[in-house]
Amino acid sequence: MKPAAHRLAGIGAQRRRLAAAFAAAPFASLVPRTARAGGQVEEALSDSVRSALSAAVSDRAPPRPTFTDIDARLAYLRWLGEMSRRLAVRTAEASVRVEFLQTLWYESKRAGLDPGLMLGLVQVESGFRKYAVSSAGARGYAQVMPFWARQIGDGDAAGLFRMQTNLRFGCVIMRHYLDQERGDLFMALGRYNGSRGRAEYPQAVLGASRRWDYRGADLKASA
Repeated sequence: MKPAAHRLAGIGAQRRRLAAAFAAAPFASLVPRTARAGGQVEEALSDSVRSALSAAVSDRAPPRPTFTDIDARLAYLRWLGEMSRRLAVRTAEASVRVEFLQTLWYESKRAGLDPGLMLGLVQVESGFRKYAVSSAGARGYAQVMPFWARQIGDGDAAGLFRMQTNLRFGCVIMRHYLDQERGDLFMALGRYNGSRGRAEYPQAVLGASRRWDYRGADLKASA
């Protein structure tokens, strides 16, 4: 996993600015359950983009980060413990929580994304349900549309119910949309939801992500 601290810092700052703006908006009282995702629009991909995305999802290495120093590892373990505590209300079994959080943290960092943002996205998308299926057919924690398996994966849509596969796809797709939108988180979230330019979904995800905000030390790791 290549360090992406500069991208993470920019996304984190943008997320905080957008969250503050949404909190002051008239529709801030809307609850996340009013905005369900899974309606991503299938778009034609250039050969170069398809190849890059295919390479990004193809590595099946287990989510086991290595750390540059003991302080970074301890900071990660503190994050893991705190997030597991917060997630207990939704997922009772501790081992399942830890596996999920380890995987989400790894895949988020690998894609240069804020884990808190991705936790908010998963909360809105699926309510942390591994086998959730939307009315549009999106699957799993990050509600990945089956066409992505055909476009950039091995064509096995059933594989989108596997934890690491689903979170890998979700993070890679979110990274792709952020790149397409030149770092505009509001527009990228709308694209993820299939509602580009509308406020409801970005507002819901950013509102949910505040629950997962963590002010611990910067976590630097490599695969």
